[in-house]
Amino acid sequence: MNRFCLIVGLLALLMACEKDPNVVYKENTDIENGKWYVKNTPSFRFTITDASIPYDLYYTLRHSLTYPYYNLYLTRYLTDGRGREIESRLDELILMDSKTGKPRGKGLGDLYDNKVLMKRAYRFPKPGTYVLRIKQYMRQDPLPDVVSVGISVEKSGQ
Repeated sequence: MNRFCLIVGLLALLMACEKDPNVVYKENTDIENGKWYVKNTPSFRFTITDASIPYDLYYTLRHSLTYPYYNLYLTRYLTDGRGREIESRLDELILMDSKTGKPRGKGLGDLYDNKVLMKRAYRFPKPGTYVLRIKQYMRQDPLPDVVSVGISVEKSGQ
């Protein structure tokens, strides 16, 4: 019986570690002490080898249940390898139901993970290196109870 449990546990672990072939880039940055200062602008550098296909870009965010707002405003800056800005945009992420206060992400204990679509079926201008910077755009500085922020770049299923 113990051997069976060990085998099942190992198989579950291997399946959890299986990499999604559609994910081109995925990275998260921890927010020190869960306090996100406006001056702290996480930066993510990734390479696109095939610009002929569309990509879905996502925000990934981990926050605690004590996060004081139902939403989060972020400004994103996408630049090419030479530092030329391709776009900048203010986005609103809805993290909790505004009426019930129930978190929208997947939770474990008092931490919740959110994966929020940033751009669907985006076509990069050309192959190369890109940098995406994210800045919190809330009125509170520092913004409390944000544990990590990141991005995921995935081949689009359109």
